[in-house]
Amino acid sequence: MKITVGIGEYAGPSSSPEELAEQAVQVESMGFDTVWLPQIFGVDALSIFAYLATRAERMRLGTAVIPIQPRHPVVMAQQALTVQAISSGRLRLGIGLSHKPVIETMMGISFEKPYKQMSEYLSVLVSLVEKGNCSFRGEFYSVNASVAVPGASPFPILVAALGKKMLQLAGRMAAGTITWMTGRKAIETHVSPTIRSAAADAGRQEPEIVVGLPVSLTDDIDEAKQRAARVLAVYPTLPSYKAMLEIEGASSAADILVCGDEKAIESTLRSYFEAGATEIMAVPLAVGATKEDKIESVSRTIEYLASLLPS
Repeated sequence: MKITVGIGEYAGPSSSPEELAEQAVQVESMGFDTVWLPQIFGVDALSIFAYLATRAERMRLGTAVIPIQPRHPVVMAQQALTVQAISSGRLRLGIGLSHKPVIETMMGISFEKPYKQMSEYLSVLVSLVEKGNCSFRGEFYSVNASVAVPGASPFPILVAALGKKMLQLAGRMAAGTITWMTGRKAIETHVSPTIRSAAADAGRQEPEIVVGLPVSLTDDIDEAKQRAARVLAVYPTLPSYKAMLEIEGASSAADILVCGDEKAIESTLRSYFEAGATEIMAVPLAVGATKEDKIESVSRTIEYLASLLPS
């Protein structure tokens, strides 16, 4: 089982850049291949990774995920290639569309034609990353540019895709997808067959299917589920996640939470690989009454997940 770890946001109390770096270094010391960092309302993921790359010596650095609308694809390419150079080739760039309430209401940016925008964005970004130049004219982007970052090399680009068209786009143009709030049934019946078929039709290699899941090793399942339902309450209200929950027959983030004892967690994670996941991005969900309790909860969960890594 390929298990990697997501830090930040839900993995315990709010963390400063230095604390996040310390968490990532600890994760590396426990043998994990990749650490993932979200780009939501806190730190800037690529900035953290530019710093972390000088401290973590081996671990790959994944963004899960950066919304595309606030960053022009040329800017994204420059930032990402810079991190790739600093980290000696360890970046995994996850990008996504975010959601209409965030992009339009909070940022004041249009959310019209998201599929079209992502398609054009990938056309520009992939060209800049793989060839160093791009000549493209579309509805959203008109680009005639080159980017040269000494020491940088191409890196995998993964698209947060849940709908059929987006999964097909990811299969055709990207290295794979990263999911969140998506259960086993949705992976098996929708995500995996759709993206794999699109990749095969395009003559591309087998796509990565990175399945992000909240995880909590605990003997108080009720407490864990109540916390998941509370801190992840926004997701069932967002159309793309709601659709995945409906496939699962679920109504709450608590239904996606992987929790319980060691045997229960291992069995559930294995079922996702059987359903088509190529990697589990485990995001420890902190439980407990105090900050210290939450920190201990996260440490306990990560230590157990490390025990599942191949020796």
